Amino acid sequence: MENHTINNGHPLSRTFNCLALAGICGVLLFAFAWQIYFNEPPCPLCLLQRAAFALAGIGLVLNIRCGPAPMHYGVVIVSALAGIVSAGRQTLSHIAPGDAGFGSPFLGLHFYTWALLAFTGLIVFCGLVLMIERFTPQYSAQPRAKLLPAFIMWLFLLLVVANAIATTLECGFGACPDNPTDYLWLSPRS
Repeated sequence: MENHTINNGHPLSRTFNCLALAGICGVLLFAFAWQIYFNEPPCPLCLLQRAAFALAGIGLVLNIRCGPAPMHYGVVIVSALAGIVSAGRQTLSHIAPGDAGFGSPFLGLHFYTWALLAFTGLIVFCGLVLMIERFTPQYSAQPRAKLLPAFIMWLFLLLVVANAIATTLECGFGACPDNPTDYLWLSPRS
């Protein structure tokens, strides 16, 4: 099976992938900070959206570390589509007049609406990059990651691990509550 990548690694492609991964880091960091600061544990659909962002980020990390490839962009697109399904379902479930939605809004929109927009943006990003890049059936090793891409990748890994720990504290090893108000493993037992 042939490995499709860009000859000698395209620096502009790497830059775009780093920017997209930094955007995903920003989304995960902001949602996590909001969760801690305002004591608003995420609902199960919110957790699915975070998982979709994490999976999309893995596709971007593969592009940065191994060189851009259509399969890596496919991982991002499929992950973003899963995120769109989750965020779209949550948005539609709170669209009725008088429904306050789940959680506090940010700049007039709830996080699941922002997630819907972000996932759509990821798909558009991948579509544009796939139209612009020229892939050849030739493997070329990527140069070692520079400091900023390495920092962004480590930040992404740290955020994914922190979100996984917070989810375990919230839900334990079972199903998450539909409308969480506290953390299962941090609540005092009576």
